[in-house]
Amino acid sequence: MPAPVEPPIETPASLPEAYAVLADSSAEDPVTPIAGGTDVMVRITGEIGEPPRRMVDLSRLRELRGIAVDRGAVVLGALTTYTEIRRSSVCREHLPALVEAAATIGAGQIQNRGTIGGNAANASPAGDTLPVLLALDAAFEVGSNRGQRAITADAFWVAYRRTALAPDELILRIRIPIGSGRETRFRKIGTRRAQAISKVVLALSWVDQDGPPGSGRVAPIAPTGNGPIGTWRDVRLALGSVADRPIRTRATEAVLEAASPTPEIADAAAEALAGEIHPIDDVRSTAEYRRVVAARALHRMIRDAGGW
Repeated sequence: MPAPVEPPIETPASLPEAYAVLADSSAEDPVTPIAGGTDVMVRITGEIGEPPRRMVDLSRLRELRGIAVDRGAVVLGALTTYTEIRRSSVCREHLPALVEAAATIGAGQIQNRGTIGGNAANASPAGDTLPVLLALDAAFEVGSNRGQRAITADAFWVAYRRTALAPDELILRIRIPIGSGRETRFRKIGTRRAQAISKVVLALSWVDQDGPPGSGRVAPIAPTGNGPIGTWRDVRLALGSVADRPIRTRATEAVLEAASPTPEIADAAAEALAGEIHPIDDVRSTAEYRRVVAARALHRMIRDAGGW
């Protein structure tokens, strides 16, 4: 293993101070923000990518902490940890799929330190929370000395480990809409059940057009195959570890839009997904494995939603 470097690090006590440090950042001479440090530590040792040249520690910035409900959305401060997400009554009530995703990341030590903002900014295509944020139509509120702006999750990840953030910008908070009766399911496939980097990760989200107002719950069919079943609208299917970034699978979404979770629709959606994605071979898995398993996982998610 290469000898670790010791890049200079600054620890601002306020957001304006952090902005001032980042104002000197550029693509040629970047300043790397650090929160929990669970991703950047492997860069410091030279195991993944280039070691950071300079760092800014955001851990003292209280402005970037907290979980709240505001104007029809759950708002997560960028420094919210996975443990805080798991323990949050707000997240358990409104964002159970995100809670489930947070529980799959590393061990307790990682969950205590790793942050939702760091997971998003790191932009790994295998980031477990990223497909959930995509499927939930999250928006990133970012800021710099130049002001603040919002970036939708659909536009945030632009290439392998690259985001739409400018060099001088920070993620401040993540806003996730709620209250539309939306149902979301999460599935991660890895080498083992815990402390594994995903081979495939999926988040499937929809609104039940025929369910009770605001319920978002699909009425399960009876074991005999008879009974009420919902019609889905505003379907979103997001995947990680199958491309250079987290992606929405629009062709497969189109198969599920205005459909019901029946065996025939599950077959059609799984076939569409297998043909839509173009995974890569790497040290964790093969392209063919990812293609087959992603389709089967989606098939199972639809079957579970339909109750058959």
